[in-house]
Amino acid sequence: MTAALAEKNGTHAARPAAPEGPPPTTPRRGPGRERAFDDVPRWQIYVPLGIYLVFTLVPFYWMFLFAVRPAGSTSLVPWPMTGEHFSKVWNERSFAVFFQNSMIVGVCTLVATTLVALAGGYALARFDFRIKNGFMLALLCSQFIPGALMLVPLFEIFKNLRMINSLGSVVIAETVFQLPLSIILISGFIKNVPPSLEEAAWVDGCSRFRAFCAVVLPLLRPGLIAVGSFAFVHSWNHFLFALMFLSEQDKQTIPVGLNTLIGADSVDLGALAAGGVIAAVPVVIVFAFIQKWLITGFSAGAVKG
Repeated sequence: MTAALAEKNGTHAARPAAPEGPPPTTPRRGPGRERAFDDVPRWQIYVPLGIYLVFTLVPFYWMFLFAVRPAGSTSLVPWPMTGEHFSKVWNERSFAVFFQNSMIVGVCTLVATTLVALAGGYALARFDFRIKNGFMLALLCSQFIPGALMLVPLFEIFKNLRMINSLGSVVIAETVFQLPLSIILISGFIKNVPPSLEEAAWVDGCSRFRAFCAVVLPLLRPGLIAVGSFAFVHSWNHFLFALMFLSEQDKQTIPVGLNTLIGADSVDLGALAAGGVIAAVPVVIVFAFIQKWLITGFSAGAVKG
């Protein structure tokens, strides 16, 4: 009744304060909430990991061992070390020329693949046209066509164009076979960039091309680095196209050069191992410097959200 009279007079009765209790605490995790790996014995994790590392690292160590130990040595420790095999393959076996040719092919393929994939990916991500789904399906299906199946047609095409024994033929072939997957990847990265960012640039007076260069392109850096790095590594290591289209020794690349070190009756293991180390160094350097961008590009796309 007192509360009713207080409400009638425009006042409110004071409510008793709730008793202060202990601050809320986070419930402790019981045994059932422990992570799955906490219940697994450590040896069940380290043994498979150790086996994997053995099969992965031992071949590289074996190659390095043959490359740096003196000829005729049977030691399993790379000491004393020698550079005679590197000097032999670099100077006597024309590996300096092979390295230069591979670098030209790799860089040109990287640039061509990235630029064309950027244009194709933008078209798929931003424009709607009648054959868009069919074009995307064709790109996916083209990944099931082995490169060896197209060697003879490509050889005839380059022969008619007088591009045999030209590094340009290898660059074109490598770019064509890497474009489908690169376009699909770049298209996915561009779709993660909100179109409203471009529209805001258009309102400010930017053309589509300028808005793309100023707004979208900086956000595509992880994706572009991922696509470009794989284009470079694939062209650097690819053997078939260089073997088929380049017959002159001064135009051959490192994979073909390594094949020339294998004779019909004998193999110079020291020279072959040194050539393998030389071939692996650029790839290791590339991935060492761009691994952060690769992880960002393939895990989260160009932008988050």
